[in-house]
Amino acid sequence: MTFKKLVGKLHLWLGLSSGLVVFIIAITGCIYAFQEEIQSMTQPYRYVEPQNKNFLPPSRIREIADKQLPGKHIHAVLYQKKNRTAQAIYFSLEDDYYDIVYINPYHGEVLKVKDAYSDFFSIVLDGHFYLWLPHNIGQPIVASATLIFLVMMLTGLFLWWKRKKGAENQRFKIKWNARWRRKNYDLHNVLGFYITWLAIIFALTGLVWGFEWFAKGIYAATSGGKELIQYYNPSSDTTAIANSDMPAIDKVWLKMVKEYPTAEAIEVHPPEDAYSSIAANANPDVSTYYKIDYRYFDQYTFKELPVNHMWNRIHKLSGADILMRMNYDIHTGAILGLPGKFLAFFASLIVASLPITGFMIWWGRRKKEKRSRLNLKSSDLKLRT
Repeated sequence: MTFKKLVGKLHLWLGLSSGLVVFIIAITGCIYAFQEEIQSMTQPYRYVEPQNKNFLPPSRIREIADKQLPGKHIHAVLYQKKNRTAQAIYFSLEDDYYDIVYINPYHGEVLKVKDAYSDFFSIVLDGHFYLWLPHNIGQPIVASATLIFLVMMLTGLFLWWKRKKGAENQRFKIKWNARWRRKNYDLHNVLGFYITWLAIIFALTGLVWGFEWFAKGIYAATSGGKELIQYYNPSSDTTAIANSDMPAIDKVWLKMVKEYPTAEAIEVHPPEDAYSSIAANANPDVSTYYKIDYRYFDQYTFKELPVNHMWNRIHKLSGADILMRMNYDIHTGAILGLPGKFLAFFASLIVASLPITGFMIWWGRRKKEKRSRLNLKSSDLKLRT
């Protein structure tokens, strides 16, 4: 068996073993591409009439939201532009809930209490990450299928390059006037080639979430051997006594509003317990996430607490930190704005088609080989008789 045939067999069997999972990952990614734009257009409770007055402070937003969700733990209060509602976000991994209370930030009217887990796009995202399976089962399956898909794109590129001499034109064009089997073959090979590098980027950025060893390896390679710290919340000084005429989260929020007057989103996280700090962040452009400034404050002294990992202010980050921060925006195409999302949408759609066209190529060849064997047997019988 030649090396090309060996690569072809590897490409085939990896594709057959992972094709369904790759299709689900790709088609859910395609559907999710414009989730923010679609939700903004179809969910009127996200908007309010702008007013010439200050927003209610986070302590007041929390007080209003707590009455809607008694007994649940508030995770954060999010403020956006003047025409957007404030969001009180309630989240718990242990108790398995994720709820959002949308509140008019000017006078406190509750516009919507939403179970975010039941939202259409949350269900789509659950399929993208976990195949709608329990997370400890679905996540490694998706990660493994993504790794297999990466190998398939590399082997597919090799097979595309090693096509027979004289078939150069077939590498770049689809022969639309040919029979359906030829068109299917071209759709698989030609479209697969054109989206190869985008598909590889999708796979690599997906693997950053899929495997901890992969994320740490990428970070170590780009940072010169540093260890990746994915989350860390510094502790407050529990020996100090709070001395303020307003709640701690309000004081931190006012500081963030003053220092980020043009931010499109400011989020404040109440302390998780008596030892935690108050986390706050400001995003200058809500179409992406990597530019966010993350800051932490002692809940008693209100002093800013230093951190030395990627969840820091953007100007304090290394190139490796920024690259890791960009992972989501690169994966979704948002790094290039709306054109990038369109690019991600169509690329995901083509990726979703590859398992289908690939299976049809294999099935057609299998049927052809079966007919050939039957014809040989029939011919042999005729000769014997």
